Amino acid sequence: MEFSANLGFLWNELPLPDAIVAAKDAGFDAVECHWPYDVPADEVRAALKQTGLRMLGLNTRRGNISNGDNGLCAIPGRETEARAAIDEAIAYARAIDTPNIHVMAGFAEGKEALSTFVKNLRYACDTAAADGITILIEPLNPYDAPGYFLSDTQQAGEIIAEVGKANLKLMFDCYHVGRTEGDVLGRLRKCLPLVGHIQFASVPDRGAPDHGEVDYKTVFAEIAALGWSHPLGAEYKPVEKTEATLGWLASA
Repeated sequence: MEFSANLGFLWNELPLPDAIVAAKDAGFDAVECHWPYDVPADEVRAALKQTGLRMLGLNTRRGNISNGDNGLCAIPGRETEARAAIDEAIAYARAIDTPNIHVMAGFAEGKEALSTFVKNLRYACDTAAADGITILIEPLNPYDAPGYFLSDTQQAGEIIAEVGKANLKLMFDCYHVGRTEGDVLGRLRKCLPLVGHIQFASVPDRGAPDHGEVDYKTVFAEIAALGWSHPLGAEYKPVEKTEATLGWLASA
């Protein structure tokens, strides 16, 4: 198996270029991040070149964080902001050769929100296609993100089908699926044709994958058996220095 360090959580006390170097030194095969926009793209690109790692993915901006935004793309009336965030993410991804962008839906509900999300995703897919970028959508569990528009893999699959774009895929986060739907491996087998990236963390505390309700040794072995060959994203919240939580990486 290969693994990607999600630098939104791992080494997040370091400047992003330094976190990339730390991930390389720890033995990760790739990196990914949440919102890199405050760091000049050329600095990130230089760190990626130095380490030989690839930045696998980043997120669109959440919006106005002080007002509680957690994404914009399913919110009726905010299409201009949503598409500006999409354009920004695509430009940044292009600058650092990142193949995936997670388009964040935000807090919304109802048919108008669905229509808004579908239209914005079509815009994102069409705009990203020229650069060979895949657009990802990720269901977030209602315990961590109550009211988030996208909450389970069935809903995500229906939206992917409705959008009808080849470069729209599912971000399958084992943690969120474990919290909301359970049966992580069963859901993964069913969803695999739609999956563009896989992430993981312990359930239910979102810590390192060496404890909790999900046996990740079994999960990793099954993912390998399914023929998945891309790095798996370690998106967990360390309760101490990141280096002290990496025992699982050596054994995996």
